[in-house]
Amino acid sequence: MAKTIIDGIAGLQSLVGKELGASEWRTLTYADIVRFADATGDHQWIHVDRERIAKESPFGVPIAHGYFSVAVIGGLFFDVVEARGMSMVVNYGMNRVRFPAPLKENSRYRLTCKLLEVKEVGKAHEALLSGAIEIEGEAKPACVAELVFRFFGNA
Repeated sequence: MAKTIIDGIAGLQSLVGKELGASEWRTLTYADIVRFADATGDHQWIHVDRERIAKESPFGVPIAHGYFSVAVIGGLFFDVVEARGMSMVVNYGMNRVRFPAPLKENSRYRLTCKLLEVKEVGKAHEALLSGAIEIEGEAKPACVAELVFRFFGNA
């Protein structure tokens, strides 16, 4: 998919209220789930214990940690947009994060974004976006959140 080009602060402001697009689809692997469990120390059985999952889990397969779907947003965001004429863009945080549906092993997922507002904050412009980690073929996303990025124009 083609990236949305954000050309400087004026270009950012011109995109308020618009869909920025979607990242490419990625496939969640068991290795992704285990690496995230190892990085966070969260080895809860619903993520990593295949034998117990087969017997007890309503999902039948390993599922990603909810915070996995949050963690991938930063990288996927730059698959959606390309910022030009900026000295830097930083992830400033998130608001109202929810995990409506499990992201299951071998599912395909992607990030979609819409720019809601832009306001000047000191030397930066803060962008509030709606973001969702969609799951291919599923009605509900794995994660929905308000994303906050700060864009710094060239000095």
